[in-house]
Amino acid sequence: MIPVQLLIDGQSCPASEGATFDRCNPLSGETVSRTAAASPTDAGRAVEAAECAFPAWSQTGPGERRAKLNKAADLMEARQQAFIDAMVDETGATPGWAGFNVMVAANVLRESAALTTQIQGHVIPSNVPNSMAMGVRVPCGVVVGIAPWNAPIILGTRALAGPLACGNSVILKASEMCPNTHALIGEVLHEAGLGDGVVNVIHNDPTQAAAVVSALIEHPAVRRVNFTGSTHVGRIIAEQAARHLKPVLLELGGKAPFLVLDDADIDAAVEAAAFGAFFNQGQICMSTERLIVDETVADEFAEKLAAKAKTLLAGNPRDEGNVLGTLISSAAGDKLNELIDDATGKGARLACGGKADGVVMQPTLLDNVSSTMRLYAEESFGPLVAMMRVKGEEEAIRIANDSEYGLSGAVFTRDSARGLRVAGQIVTGICHINAPTVHDEPQMPFGGVKNSGYGRFGGKAVIEEFTDLRWMTLQTGPRHYPI
Repeated sequence: MIPVQLLIDGQSCPASEGATFDRCNPLSGETVSRTAAASPTDAGRAVEAAECAFPAWSQTGPGERRAKLNKAADLMEARQQAFIDAMVDETGATPGWAGFNVMVAANVLRESAALTTQIQGHVIPSNVPNSMAMGVRVPCGVVVGIAPWNAPIILGTRALAGPLACGNSVILKASEMCPNTHALIGEVLHEAGLGDGVVNVIHNDPTQAAAVVSALIEHPAVRRVNFTGSTHVGRIIAEQAARHLKPVLLELGGKAPFLVLDDADIDAAVEAAAFGAFFNQGQICMSTERLIVDETVADEFAEKLAAKAKTLLAGNPRDEGNVLGTLISSAAGDKLNELIDDATGKGARLACGGKADGVVMQPTLLDNVSSTMRLYAEESFGPLVAMMRVKGEEEAIRIANDSEYGLSGAVFTRDSARGLRVAGQIVTGICHINAPTVHDEPQMPFGGVKNSGYGRFGGKAVIEEFTDLRWMTLQTGPRHYPI
């Protein structure tokens, strides 16, 4: 059992009221971390520390910020095993997925480090004689990042790295499901020398989440919020932030469509679909949830995908034979079982897999899913994928867009021009042709549309999200006034 403290103003400290909460391993039920449970007062302390640290950090040169973010990346890689152990124990992920998280998160830090010299303004022609007008990008202030548990190292790092590169001080509101994993991110950033209060990490008991988040959003010093998580919670955060006129970046739920057209390479599509639907037990915002398959190739695709899925074993993530781990909780399994019962009761065919046994669920494919079934529209967030058979390209596009979500999508076809044409008609923030729905690179603009949120992480997009554009002028000579 690992004790986890708050990180406020460079100090590891308990909660002001001495409260703690436990996180248990999803499979064994063993307590793996005991964490200081912040109160709204502690949230205020974290904001005040970040506010005090902001002036000095915002004035550091790009080279210094770049060096420290790169050092944090090196430290993260050096502590890879600690990150892996924490993530496997707290979330039930496999060591491979946890190690991949470390690799990508370190690259997020390095990509953000490279952005420090890309925060540029521009000169604007002015109608006023002898006036030099400029648009100047400046740090916005204290940024709150709220990160989830499903890719905790990547998404926890992403919540902070871009804002830090832009010269902001930050607070990570860690997930209650993986407090130790998220605490390690704060540790490596602080060890990299960013300065006391530049990075703060707070944890809260699940029952106190709403109060702590509200305290963070409402604090006058907080100028930006970014949140990755469910659409339900994202709406609440957006509404609260709107009342205080604070911009929010939201990366929310998904129901990614995966289109298999009549000319697709079926074997390639099967490999990509299996990865996209079942990797990390389907607990990824980009996970393939809807297989939209032309009826002329549907039988072959379903048979081959079912055969592939049967080779992917889920169970104890530390057992070498299991390429998949566990669900985050038994409640997640209960929801998935309800979706299966509803769909099969209305005519869907179970092609492979089946119901969850506690937190263990084998990859499951339901064929002949229709709009009458909950699985057609509801985000499952598990290793359960729905297959719909369609007559041609037009119907495939219509069904792909028949969703409240719009994060990621994929199209498989041997005709590149056709793929681009179809992808252009799918309403998502991300779309891949002949590649899986699950894909991310730190330099890419990442985000969704519709109920999948708004704003973009990644690359230069974060500069616009986490800086203010100021108009500044310099009068270089005499100026005429009308009075």
